[in-house]
Amino acid sequence: MRLYGFFLLWLSVCAGTAVPASTYVDHQGVMRWTETQEEVCVFGVNYAPPFAYWEMRQPIGYDQHRAIDEDVYHIARLGIDGYRVHVWPSYISDEEGKLIYNEHFELFDYLLFRLKERGIKLFITPMYLSGTHGGFPKKFGGKIGCLSNPEAFPVQENYLARFVAHVNPYTGVAYQDDPDILGFEIVNEPAHWKRPDLTEEYIDRMVEAIRSAGCEKPLFYNMTTSAAQIDEILKGKINGGTFQWYPTGLTSNHDLKGNLLPNVDRYVIPFADRLEGLAKFVYEFSPADVGASSHLYPAMARSFREAGFQFAAQFAYDPMHAAYCNVAYRTHFLNLAYTPKKAIGMLIASEAFHAVPRNRSYGRYPQNNRFEAFRLSYPDDLAELVTDKKFLYSNDTETEPPKPELLEKVAGTGCSPVVEYDGTGAYFFDKLSDGVWRMEIMPDAVWLEDPFFVPYIQREVAVTVWNERTVKLSLPDLGGRFSVCGLNEGNTMLKTVENGTFSVEPGSYLLVGNGVTTDWDADDRWQNIRLGEFHAPQQRQVQSTVLHTPPVTTEAGTALPISARVITAKPPEAVELLMYEVGRSAHRFPMQKIRGFEYEVKLPADLLKNPGVLRYYICVKEGENWQTFPSGTVGGFPMERRIYQGDRRIDKASYTLRVVGKDSPVCLFDAERDWHEMTKAHRQHRFDLYPAPVPGKSLIKLNVQGKKSEEQDLSVRMYCRPHLRNRLKSLGFQETLALYGRALNDRPCTVQLALLMEDGSCYGATMTVFPECGTYRLPLSDLKPVKTVLLPRAYPSFQRYWFELEKSPGLDLAKVESIQLSIRPGPEEKALSSGSGVAVGWITVE
Repeated sequence: MRLYGFFLLWLSVCAGTAVPASTYVDHQGVMRWTETQEEVCVFGVNYAPPFAYWEMRQPIGYDQHRAIDEDVYHIARLGIDGYRVHVWPSYISDEEGKLIYNEHFELFDYLLFRLKERGIKLFITPMYLSGTHGGFPKKFGGKIGCLSNPEAFPVQENYLARFVAHVNPYTGVAYQDDPDILGFEIVNEPAHWKRPDLTEEYIDRMVEAIRSAGCEKPLFYNMTTSAAQIDEILKGKINGGTFQWYPTGLTSNHDLKGNLLPNVDRYVIPFADRLEGLAKFVYEFSPADVGASSHLYPAMARSFREAGFQFAAQFAYDPMHAAYCNVAYRTHFLNLAYTPKKAIGMLIASEAFHAVPRNRSYGRYPQNNRFEAFRLSYPDDLAELVTDKKFLYSNDTETEPPKPELLEKVAGTGCSPVVEYDGTGAYFFDKLSDGVWRMEIMPDAVWLEDPFFVPYIQREVAVTVWNERTVKLSLPDLGGRFSVCGLNEGNTMLKTVENGTFSVEPGSYLLVGNGVTTDWDADDRWQNIRLGEFHAPQQRQVQSTVLHTPPVTTEAGTALPISARVITAKPPEAVELLMYEVGRSAHRFPMQKIRGFEYEVKLPADLLKNPGVLRYYICVKEGENWQTFPSGTVGGFPMERRIYQGDRRIDKASYTLRVVGKDSPVCLFDAERDWHEMTKAHRQHRFDLYPAPVPGKSLIKLNVQGKKSEEQDLSVRMYCRPHLRNRLKSLGFQETLALYGRALNDRPCTVQLALLMEDGSCYGATMTVFPECGTYRLPLSDLKPVKTVLLPRAYPSFQRYWFELEKSPGLDLAKVESIQLSIRPGPEEKALSSGSGVAVGWITVE
């Protein structure tokens, strides 16, 4: 292209004035700061409002510059010092690769400017080759066409040379000269399978195009999505490799449950010994589809440092204005306002990434749950950092800081020995000087729906509620008597606190100890924030609702605690559980507020003494009205309605509780009930339901599909902890693990049925299932330690498939949380064949 030739000629003249890069990669493959020679160590997030899901977010109608200001502040509050993005040329280029400066490009420059203001370092991928919009990616058929058609190469060269030479009008500096940009990754997630022979040529041509503009920054290329072409990639003129990690797969379509710490135990690079002289960056990572994941982020940070990574960026931080519906990257969900526990987990992960020396190992799970000053707990979804000066925790903790009088930073959710708090949002306490602290309180956050289900902007998966909450502080530096003064705009609060206890609404505050004088005010800067800054979702009318999942079953003659979260704009006047039995009087049980939105009542054992099916309602009083759940009907109390003695229902819907005898089987999995929460190896796997011979029941087909697994295994997992929770007393009477189903394709199928405990250990045995539908049993005494399959399968696919504890504690039914069902080669088979399959109706212990 003549245009590209003239452009390169101009760039070659300008290149003589190139600014030396702020970073370089030494001969050992370590990125260092040019000025100090120190190792680069940066922990970040991806965040892309100028591009990602633009059309889906536009109907929300929000000022995008304001959105960037809000989110960048929150990113900075989480201790994030890095940023990565893949730019969409389809929005900012024409078919020849020339740049088009438009709304998207301007917002991107503004975003980089705001990030730089906070001291956040940048790692940019100039090309995400989606062909869904315009520009040259659409002309050449997206990523595959751009990488396999040599006619597309000059256009991409033109684009890259122009992109790195672009001068950001907000900074006055070209990208290639910006000292805060660590380097560039040439293209997002390349796929060279169509023309692998062009891989080396493509890389070198793109490198030369960038260098021709005068760019001296380190250049990276993806080594995970094109791992099959690693030989060709390593021949390229690059300075480093980029890697991804999605240890729980992607787009499971539901919230994954269970202990997933084994999935993040270590990061494996099978060709690590060939990377000499190349720096290693993680361009994207996330424990996708896992709601209770605050403890997983620091674990991943630890594993990244063990593998030698110097940069890691979570994918992706959700813009606050759209996080209520998780409409962007639905398989991820991270935002300080809407996911406070996960956000604090990221704060702790950033601390971990910077604290752990590169290539340091802390052993294998579970030994590595404690490393440096960090502790991880799956049962509590808790990550902690505890030092003399810092006390960070993602959930309730009883850990005592060793020297509370020396503390300078406290942040978390829930309660600790330092902060007792009855809200559900995150909070931050930062020491400014002796006896002076800044406090920041976020609104309460509540998840209404599974955020990983199919999103749309009308579906509100999470809300924030501005409540007045109680705080009790135990900070020796502050003492029990201090003043609280509002800092953020419109916050006029000013009060004196006794005994460290006070009520507060969301906002930022100055806390000043008794007798201490200070001149700190809202406009002062501290680290990379202004004291008076505060951003949160706007207050909106909250629709009253009750969040409650009834117990699946309970044992007769056993008292049963029932809990619910009651979400209202103001505290309700009363919350009651109403148990209604046909032909009998109703039982009313006041529910007691535990904390925040949580209410609880214990149903007495004599009410549950006989097996049967009970129906109940949760009734909430606000003003003169009662609202009855689960239907949400508004009116008087249900028992005030015109009820006849034989009425079986008193409202449109009810919660149902099954009361069973201790000797009844425990149903761990029922295809009709649980099919949508099965954990598959890969998102493309399709398992269909069809009617079982038993009326009202279904079977789910698990068939080996398409390409055979190199591990000779097809496994699924069923989380069953809720079905065991109220049956613990009866587990001692169970002797058999039973599967109802049949083999598919008119041939026997070898199945390993295993029980997975909460510590990650797994116990199973093999059975042969025949084409005849029936019950197939394994004595529990036959279950022996077996390998755990790490599901869902990770990206990249070269991560480990199996996990095995070094020491197995022994099977304990009371600690079982999942079923692992695996189809294996039969006794006469050397490999798993596409004819293998089984249909499963239900699995019980009897």
